[in-house]
Amino acid sequence: MRKVLTLSAVALMLACAVPAYAQQADSETVEQRNKAIVLDFYEKALNQKDFAAAAPYLGKYIQHNPNAADGPEGLKDFLGFLKQKYPQSHSEIKQVFTDGDYVILHVFALREPGTRGNAIVDIFRLKDGKIEEHWDAVQPIPEKSANTNTMF
Repeated sequence: MRKVLTLSAVALMLACAVPAYAQQADSETVEQRNKAIVLDFYEKALNQKDFAAAAPYLGKYIQHNPNAADGPEGLKDFLGFLKQKYPQSHSEIKQVFTDGDYVILHVFALREPGTRGNAIVDIFRLKDGKIEEHWDAVQPIPEKSANTNTMF
């Protein structure tokens, strides 16, 4: 009888663990998909300045940067501005963090060669594989630092 109870308890624990493991695996798959979407979008939009190639990744695209217009058309206008005024601009992604529907990038952005550039944190929220919202924080890289750490 004791063996039956032990086996029943083990079976119950395994039955409870399988859905939790499946949910964790699903979450990791979604995070990997979201990361791949944002990385491809970022390359096409910011580095190639190709709105047509980046647009399929966009959902509603709510823009939280107060200096940028809302929606896909706002992004299209911004990329046109970059292409015209800063055709050599380039952004190098230094780190990527994922948390569910959020993908966070730590970026070194250089608008013109020979300048110090900016450190940027871009935050994207995705829904069903589309980029729905964007936030960013931009920090100019100073000539001198008060410490010996890098910004990246």
